[in-house]
Amino acid sequence: MDRPNGPTPAVRPVDAEERDRRAAANAGEPTVEFTGQTPYDAYVRASTLHGLQQPVSDDPGEMSFLMVSQIMELYFGLVCHELREAQRLIDRDDVRGALAPLRRAELHLAGLVASWQSLRWMTPADFNKFRDLLGEGSGFQSAMYRHLEFRLGLRNAKLIRPFRQDPAVHAELTAGLAAPSLWDATIALLARRGHDLPAELLDRDPAQEHEPHPAVERAWTRIYADTGPDNDLRLLGEALTEVAEQFGDWRYLHVKAVQRTMGAKVGSGGSAGLTWLQRSMARVVFPELWSARTFM
Repeated sequence: MDRPNGPTPAVRPVDAEERDRRAAANAGEPTVEFTGQTPYDAYVRASTLHGLQQPVSDDPGEMSFLMVSQIMELYFGLVCHELREAQRLIDRDDVRGALAPLRRAELHLAGLVASWQSLRWMTPADFNKFRDLLGEGSGFQSAMYRHLEFRLGLRNAKLIRPFRQDPAVHAELTAGLAAPSLWDATIALLARRGHDLPAELLDRDPAQEHEPHPAVERAWTRIYADTGPDNDLRLLGEALTEVAEQFGDWRYLHVKAVQRTMGAKVGSGGSAGLTWLQRSMARVVFPELWSARTFM
């Protein structure tokens, strides 16, 4: 998924010399006169962002639900961006280079986790004020969240079926499902670094969800046994662990938010709601990184 970000913002570049001249001319005060759009809005597109909230009810609490949902969508896209860059570098054997986008992804996921705090006020009575007006709308239908799951190695072809009526989105998700995940790329890296991994593991269909394999577990056990400063694979393992842990925290808080607002009711999108989410949580991201710890 490499969708363009739209037209280049109409921001005029300036250098340090021009900034110094402007500060001297303004006697240290900020510039307040611009011709046309402010440079901040041209770059951030804040006016566009703040025009995207269109509540379906008159309940003032709905704005929290809507905006936090939109914030989470932005975070999904940002984490996907970072993981895609990390995977590109891993494919090039630049392990130390991949640590920076993985660290950023972990911090973005921490922000995503914190987003749930903004909805802790919501009781069943609060949610019920506008829930019916959402129709069949559900976070289950987030295409960007599916991209994030696919990038992390969680694969389920059925989950792209809701997008068949949007050919562009469906095509992107189909391509994402068929492409190797970050975990697939990591396993291939381990093989290139000399770890004994079977061909059927390396040549498997990436559209199928990875099944934990003892050979991968043994590889991580050996990697972690080397605590020297030059062991970049161990650093990679820890960076991936942080990403997986933050993602797991987000999923856990999602379950708690559903329990808080609707208990075990049927989900808006037709699923079993809480039960379905709990089953989803059982699918572990980067599984051998966790199981190998038993043998370290």
